[in-house]
Amino acid sequence: QVQLVESGGGLVQAGGSLRLSCAASGRIASINTMGWYRQAPGKQRELVATVTSSGNTNSADSVKGRFSIFRDNAKNTVYLQMNGLKPEDTAVYYCGAGRGLRVDSWGQGTQVTVSS
Repeated sequence: QVQLVESGGGLVQAGGSLRLSCAASGRIASINTMGWYRQAPGKQRELVATVTSSGNTNSADSVKGRFSIFRDNAKNTVYLQMNGLKPEDTAVYYCGAGRGLRVDSWGQGTQVTVSS
């Protein structure tokens, strides 16, 4: 089992920036992919960005050019740098970890609110 602890959410004005962090502990060897997902009210949870242990990244078209994901393997931590935030980015952001496209563990979620 992998435990994930997120931090860094909050309230920001449109155009602002936030950085989310997710620290993993437990059976780290069982995962090779960590990422961020978000769920807005009344919508399904969607992928924001993922990064593998070898550094390969994947991100949603809606955040390309604005959000960056990177990983510190030594600290078992993944970060999501969010720039140019828009009101439509408002959601609960969840950290997920697993292998490939499969997410086996979820964090508790952190609220990101972007005001216009």
